[in-house]
Amino acid sequence: MRSTSLENETSNLDASINEDAARGGLIEHSNTSHSIGLHDFAHDSTSQQHNTVQRVKHDVDDEKDFPTPQEEEKPQRPSILPRPSSIARHASFLGEDEAPPTSPSPPSTSIKPDRPGPVAWRDLPKKSQLAILTLARLSEPLTQTSLQAYMFYQLKSFNPSLPSSTISAQAGMLQGSFTAAQFVTAILWGRMADAEWGGRKRVLLIGLAGNGVSCVGFGFSRTFWQAMACRTLGGALNGNVGVMRTMISEIIREKRFQSRAFLLLPMCYNIGVIVGPILGGLLSDPVKSYPSVFGENSVFGGENGVWWLKHWPYAPPNLMSAIFLFISTMGVVLGLEETLEAIRDQPDQGLRLGHVVANVFRYLSRRNTHHYTAINSNDDPDFPTNSSRLDSYELESRLPESPIHKSKPRRKLPLSRIWTRNVLCTFLCHSILALHIGTFNNLWFIHLSAPRFTGGLGMPPRSVGFAMAVLGLIGISLQLLVYPAVNARLGTLRSFRYSLCLFPLAYTLTPYLSIIHSSLAPPNQASGILVWLSLSCVLLVHVVGRTFALPANIIHINNCSPHPSVLGTIHGVAQSVSSASRTIGPVLGGWGYGKGLQVGIVGAVWWALAIVAALGWLLSGLVREGDGHEIWLEGEKEEEGGNEVVR
Repeated sequence: MRSTSLENETSNLDASINEDAARGGLIEHSNTSHSIGLHDFAHDSTSQQHNTVQRVKHDVDDEKDFPTPQEEEKPQRPSILPRPSSIARHASFLGEDEAPPTSPSPPSTSIKPDRPGPVAWRDLPKKSQLAILTLARLSEPLTQTSLQAYMFYQLKSFNPSLPSSTISAQAGMLQGSFTAAQFVTAILWGRMADAEWGGRKRVLLIGLAGNGVSCVGFGFSRTFWQAMACRTLGGALNGNVGVMRTMISEIIREKRFQSRAFLLLPMCYNIGVIVGPILGGLLSDPVKSYPSVFGENSVFGGENGVWWLKHWPYAPPNLMSAIFLFISTMGVVLGLEETLEAIRDQPDQGLRLGHVVANVFRYLSRRNTHHYTAINSNDDPDFPTNSSRLDSYELESRLPESPIHKSKPRRKLPLSRIWTRNVLCTFLCHSILALHIGTFNNLWFIHLSAPRFTGGLGMPPRSVGFAMAVLGLIGISLQLLVYPAVNARLGTLRSFRYSLCLFPLAYTLTPYLSIIHSSLAPPNQASGILVWLSLSCVLLVHVVGRTFALPANIIHINNCSPHPSVLGTIHGVAQSVSSASRTIGPVLGGWGYGKGLQVGIVGAVWWALAIVAALGWLLSGLVREGDGHEIWLEGEKEEEGGNEVVR
């Protein structure tokens, strides 16, 4: 290499200088007619040679700062998962391979390393793919959270004679049936998502369609067991959360974008928490909520009212949820690309159809244009430039057809080897976090709906919907305005640990909302500025913790994967673990809350939840950030070009 030869030349010059100084020989200057004294010549010669040495050393340093042709041609392993300890682009969290250059600016022919700046939302690559995933993710929390606004009253409508304690237990069972079914099937969906005969997109479509069928069935249920069967079906067919996380990690491969990209899923949840309960509260039981429109002798009801709305009063919000899910399904079919490496190059008829539909709309939007002029490809906004990437369906339509070359199958890590220490510790903290957050989500709407004389707040569905929307409004504001800066400052792991200490405080304060002074006396609903201010303060503490804990938790699950070939499996197992926790938590929480209503101590279950959250905070010290490739199979490093992996 050139740097080695330059170093040898430097050593030879140093040796020559020492030899000349020792001899003290006299050399005649070629451009003058007089002789130079021994001392002066030796000093001058030594200075010139030292200058030469410094120039050579400077060249050597420059060569070390920039890659040689051989190094430039060495293949780089496309990292699926981030390796450094933080996704944030703070200077102290830069990886070793991303350190800013310290040498002077290289010549224009050299490759100058880029120093990444702060990442903004507009900087995210592949926005169309992220938008489709966001739409698909948004439809599910809309469905789940809309139920919480009226579930207590729908269960009450099945058997009005049941006491509130029994309704609380049934609500926990209903919530637990969905997550219990997810627990049983999530790993299977994860394995199918990793298999060539399945893939990410197919699993996602099954989950969306199954959730839609479940919503329609739940809305038209007339008994508790019918509703429970529909919720169980929806959970069994739904493995979408793990698949979406996997697809985001494969779409966004650069680690500096992943903190923003993984924030999209919790943001969708908060948007769903805002919109879902409001829609559920406004659309549930429309005959009683809007008697002048749907009731007897009304505009649409006629003499007896709208029959089907009286018979199935909670069908409208579920039908609205099913419409959202159908729109999301069509978006996935027509626009989402497969990200599984083994089958991503296979033709997708859905993408082809989506391209045809896009061309039809483009034609319809331009059919009124009467004048056409030839344009340069550089002036055509629809013509891809070097800086823009063609989607797969665009490539298929523009390029001539050629035989399909299947990707070389990648070695797969056996299931028995994925259980590393970091995987187990990450799953343990993940299960505890899902346990207390899932229990809180279930108990919160029960606490808001329960009669005041039992320790609840006695709010009707509309007020419950708005109270739930407060939670989402706080969450989305924090995620957009506060999370990026704080996460960049603290890093993913520290922000995760610090946020966990807020949950015990929120759970400890929640039962005291029942004793806040209300402007309306019981049995009327709790109301007044003090009630809503106290409610917002408790939610603020909880949502701040959730805003920082959930995105960091997703990143830790993604990074703890011991091998890229089992990434979908890891997310499937994580969803299964989460489902088990969200099954046990609401069932036990609902049972405990019902017992508290019977004996007059509604705070007991909340304080027990605070102890569980404190335990999760302590155990978070066992979690470390992985690099997504902890285990290397035989021959992989040679195939990757022998690149050394920084651990």
